[in-house]
Amino acid sequence: QVQLVESGGDLVQAGGSLRLSCAASGSIFNINRMGWYRQAPGKQRELVAFISMGGATNYADSVKGRFTISSISRANAKNTVYLQMNSLKPEDTAVYYCNANVIVGVGLLNDYWGLGTQVTVSS
Repeated sequence: QVQLVESGGDLVQAGGSLRLSCAASGSIFNINRMGWYRQAPGKQRELVAFISMGGATNYADSVKGRFTISSISRANAKNTVYLQMNSLKPEDTAVYYCNANVIVGVGLLNDYWGLGTQVTVSS
């Protein structure tokens, strides 16, 4: 089991910046990758960015050059993933969810989700 707790969502003006944090605890040694997804009202949840435990990153085209994902692993069985969001646009407004993709068996993966944090960008 992996527990995820997000923080950092807020109301910000267009052009501003925010940093989201996601603290993972539990069976973090089996995490394959962690990432951020977002869901705007009336839209499907979409991938924003993810980072593998080896450090490889991937971004949605809509956030490339503006968002940066990073992670820190700690010795006390906690792992934190950050999403630095710069040059925010009103279309970035959404609930942002932290995701952990976890190896649960040979060739088996399971997804864990946080409760989400609201990001609102005003024009």
